[in-house]
Amino acid sequence: MSAALGPVGFILGGGLLARRTVEAAVDAGRAVRVVVLEGFADPADYAPFPHIVCRLGAAGRMLAWLRAEGARQLVLVGRVTRPSLLSLRPDAGAAKLLPRIGMKAFGGDDSLLTAMLRVLREEGFEPLGCEQFLTTLQVPTGQLAGPPPDEAARRDIRRGVRVLDVMGPADVGQGCVVQEGVVLAVEAVEGTDAMIARAGTLQREAPGGVLVKLLKPGQDRRTDLPVIGPSTIRGAIAAGLRGVAIEADGCIVVESEETRRLADEAGLFLIAIRPAEWMGDV
Repeated sequence: MSAALGPVGFILGGGLLARRTVEAAVDAGRAVRVVVLEGFADPADYAPFPHIVCRLGAAGRMLAWLRAEGARQLVLVGRVTRPSLLSLRPDAGAAKLLPRIGMKAFGGDDSLLTAMLRVLREEGFEPLGCEQFLTTLQVPTGQLAGPPPDEAARRDIRRGVRVLDVMGPADVGQGCVVQEGVVLAVEAVEGTDAMIARAGTLQREAPGGVLVKLLKPGQDRRTDLPVIGPSTIRGAIAAGLRGVAIEADGCIVVESEETRRLADEAGLFLIAIRPAEWMGDV
C-alpha cells in the first residue's frame, strides 16, 4: 500500500524533529524525497535519502522537483526563520505563488502556514502532518518525570494555560514561562530555547518558574506542532525553572528517554496535561 502512494515529499527546516520525521516515514515503509532548506537544515543529515538543497525563495524549483519525483503527499517540518520579503528573492515559481498567499505572509505563523497549505492543495499536493509518522513521540496525560508539581506550581501551570488560550487567536506563540503568577516571558519569533533563557534572567527570589508549552487553540496539526527535547530541559535547568508542562497528545517529545532522564536527575517536573482541565481560577 505504501508503494502505491508513491514517495512522500518533505520540505525541511532545522532541528531534530525534521530528521526524526523523515526517518519515521522510512521506517513505516515510505519512500521519501527531501527538500533541504539552505541555511536551516544540514544537507549531511539527509545524505542517505534522495534530496536537493534549495534556498527558501526557490519554491518553484522545490515543487517542480517533487512533482518530477512523483511525490504528491507533502510534509513541512522543522525550524525556519521567516526572511524579509527583500531577502526572500523568490524564483519565478515562488513569485507566482506569493500573490495567492497574499497578506497572510505578513501575519502570524499559523496564518502563513494555513495559506501555504491551501496553495499546496491547489497545486495538487496533499499536505500531511508530521505527527502521522511520529505517533510514538506524543505522550498521554500524566507525570513524565521528576516530582509532582506542588500547588504553587499547579497555579502557575493554570496561569500559563489561560495566558496561552488568550494569546492563541493573536497567533503569537506556543509557550510561556510563569513564576508565582507572573508571566516572565511569552514565546515569539525567537523560539522556545531563547524564551527560556530570557525568562531565566527575569526570575525573582522565589521557587523557579514553570514552562507551559501547548498547541495554539485551533492550530492546524499538520504544521508546527510544539516540540520539546533534551535541549529544552537543559535550558530549563540553566534558567532555574522547576518544571515543564506540555500538551498531552499534542506535543512531540524527541529523545524521550534522555529528556526524562535529565528532568529526573535535576528534580525538575515534566507533566503532560489536557489544557481544558486546567482552565480554572488562578
